[in-house]
Amino acid sequence: MGQVLLYPPIAFLVFLLVGYLVYRLSEALGPKPNLVEGKFCTYACGEDIPGKKAQYSYHLFHFAFFFTVLHVAALVIATVPSGTIALVGIVYLLIALITVVILLTD
Repeated sequence: MGQVLLYPPIAFLVFLLVGYLVYRLSEALGPKPNLVEGKFCTYACGEDIPGKKAQYSYHLFHFAFFFTVLHVAALVIATVPSGTIALVGIVYLLIALITVVILLTD
């Protein structure tokens, strides 16, 4: 019965519960916030600055996705067992190659 805690889903739930309990405990023990006027307003050199919506840029997303595809493919190929199942690894490698070509031509 002690081995049940070693199963990944059970361990995940246990650590999720521990994290939630720590969050609630720190919320109860921490200081209460003072809600005063202007607490969350922008401020710079004594002047009030109106807030603006931030413009997000995802120009590095393709590089990050390319990096992830190549590293996951390398991990999968490195851990494929020998034998006829290695054909699955070759098919996976071809799919990863197609993905890389699509990323590079975009």
